[in-house]
Amino acid sequence: MSQQENIRVGISIGDLNGIGSEIILKTFEDKRMLEFCTPVIFCSVKVMSYFIKHYGLTIKVQGIDSPDKIIDKKINVLNVWKEPVDIHFGVEEKQAGAYAIKSLEAAVSALKKNQIDVLVTAPINKSNIQSKTFSFPGHTDYLNQELEGDSLMLMISETLRIGLLTDHVAVKDVSSHITRELIEKKINTINKTLIQDFGIEKPKIAVLGLNPHNGDNGVIGNEDDTVLRPTLDNLRNNGKLVFGPYAADSFFGSGNYKNFDVVIASYHDQGLIPFKTLAFGNGVNYTAGLSHVRTSPDHGTAYDVAGKGVANYESFRQAIYSAIKIFRKRKEYQEISKNPLEIKPKRSFSKKK
Repeated sequence: MSQQENIRVGISIGDLNGIGSEIILKTFEDKRMLEFCTPVIFCSVKVMSYFIKHYGLTIKVQGIDSPDKIIDKKINVLNVWKEPVDIHFGVEEKQAGAYAIKSLEAAVSALKKNQIDVLVTAPINKSNIQSKTFSFPGHTDYLNQELEGDSLMLMISETLRIGLLTDHVAVKDVSSHITRELIEKKINTINKTLIQDFGIEKPKIAVLGLNPHNGDNGVIGNEDDTVLRPTLDNLRNNGKLVFGPYAADSFFGSGNYKNFDVVIASYHDQGLIPFKTLAFGNGVNYTAGLSHVRTSPDHGTAYDVAGKGVANYESFRQAIYSAIKIFRKRKEYQEISKNPLEIKPKRSFSKKK
């Protein structure tokens, strides 16, 4: 697919009682979006019509019953179910979670069959999606099972990228999860991702320490000295431009993150707190390391504002843009790999040290 062609963007509806419907519809209320992508919303026409009426929108959607009926440059709604569904904005319900998973599973199936080009997921509630047939802590773990590769949660914005060694792991269990094998796997994944998906020729990777002050020479923990440092040394000896571990408390306030193409945090909040402080509302969650491209906004279901028509849809729109850019960049990389004499990838926003 060339850059001039229309990218088919599959969209899972997320929690029906959250803000997913609003941010999706308001994103595509701008007709210019259809000039470079074709949205395919995995839901039902009845439900989407209800949302359109509720939010007082005038956009038109095209109901289809199978991916082979997708109409380019139209807002397609693929009927994953046809029965009516009661919507209770702002309420956590098992029913809403069940329909969120129906939508997600249908979208992933279409993605695996290349009936859509990329997947953008609206927010789900990690509690009400749990069932006997779906017992994943979130999108990432499910996608890691369904799509080839080793997933890595990568938060991206115009000026910052933060990846995670561990994502949805309880704090008390983090240190036991961080092994030399895990670190090497994640660093190799992010290095490959930055090259093929972002066009960075020689990625510069910063890694944050696990303990306060990197353990203060073992006074506050020894994982940084016994696990992180020797593993990073080994990766450097094998040609990776990886630096650290850095003490996390001053790394962002000092602006040091600007010197790197990506920052790798040891655990969820160590990376997500600074990211959402610096980029909230404009950031995107990208699942790196998989065979297909998946992005999502950097926020949750936002039950507190659901149904009120005031949700900020900028992060979701950025998730659409990012999915398309990454898809095109990966296609370009694959073409260059077949003919390496054509073009070399360019560096990103990081400064040289």
